[in-house]
Amino acid sequence: MPDPVPSMRKDLEFIPFEHQGRQLILVRDHLGLVPEGKAIEYPLYRLMSLLDGAESIRDIQTALMRERGGILVGSEEIKNLLAHLDESYFLVSDRFRKARDRIVSEFAACGIRPCSHGGRAYPDDPRELRSRLDEIMALAASEAPEEKVTALVSPHIDISVGSRGYASAYQCLRNSSPARVILLGVGHQGFQGLFALTDKEFSTPLGNVKGDKASLERLSKAGKGVIAPDDFAHKAEHSIEFQLIFLQHILKEKAFTMIPVLCGFLPVSLPVCNRKAYLDKAGSFLEAFREVVRDPVAETLIVAGVDFSHIGPKFGHDMPARHLERDSREHDMNLLRCLASRDTDGFWEESRKVKDQYNVCGFSALACLLEVLPPCQGRLLHYETWHEEATRSAVSFASVVFV
Repeated sequence: MPDPVPSMRKDLEFIPFEHQGRQLILVRDHLGLVPEGKAIEYPLYRLMSLLDGAESIRDIQTALMRERGGILVGSEEIKNLLAHLDESYFLVSDRFRKARDRIVSEFAACGIRPCSHGGRAYPDDPRELRSRLDEIMALAASEAPEEKVTALVSPHIDISVGSRGYASAYQCLRNSSPARVILLGVGHQGFQGLFALTDKEFSTPLGNVKGDKASLERLSKAGKGVIAPDDFAHKAEHSIEFQLIFLQHILKEKAFTMIPVLCGFLPVSLPVCNRKAYLDKAGSFLEAFREVVRDPVAETLIVAGVDFSHIGPKFGHDMPARHLERDSREHDMNLLRCLASRDTDGFWEESRKVKDQYNVCGFSALACLLEVLPPCQGRLLHYETWHEEATRSAVSFASVVFV
């Protein structure tokens, strides 16, 4: 039996767009092995989509012949294409594994997590960044709640897109002075386990923030079996980094430590995706988490950096986002009502009811938040849907304060 061809990497992001009448696919690689801005032709993407690790060259030939109306594709042509894909780090091959292991080892050996989006998603010059953040904060009223702020839900969408959402959330912290911030983010690149922790110091253009190492060690011990074996998922993840620059800006006169926690994709890690299975698997970790939150020694704020529905062809739907938006908005609002009232069972039931068909990427982080929140009440501050017209797709996001 012929040896199977290596599979295509599952951790790459593919974004369709049109340029001068040509349909192209932009490739994003959190490892940085595929150069920034790399685009491929749609036929090549179609070939790559056939590579699942079980197909042989003969299988690929047969599939391409069907696609091309019976036109034969030579095995040498396919071998040359596969060699090109391997050289470009698109395939899970020995060459890719060696490059990935080198990058992972280098990150593990470093005590600091450098900012990964400075100079791209936001200015990397401190003065320019402060000025930009001031402009964003001015988009929302500066009245902070009179009550103590326990937690925030903020977007993690591109800052230029979600400006009003970020401003609505972080204006609430004008009168806050937490000694410690728990940052719940979404592990977009995937990892083994339900959670990924790191005790690295986070660096941004506004300075460095240290981790609460004692609490992180406590969580690591309690979370054996549900925590990723390494912290590499944090290297290029934006969902925490974006929150951190706003926190540094709004709390600039106040020192704080952080507990960064990335939450993974639940259907991959649970036998069935429901709250009981979640608590059965993560119960010890969540109990330790609750104890950390309620620690009377350090005033603690929880921030969850999440987005809500992802709809349209870019996210696997067979129709444009505008045809799905009414139903996805209703789903988001139901989730937000459960979130604000801390109706955890209702939150899980709403997702089960629609079979997560609207791709709410922040579900895992919000599920964790609901399990560890102390008694408090939530209030919706902002809700918005951003449309990416080039792909006929859309992403919704929201801001919520808990007091």
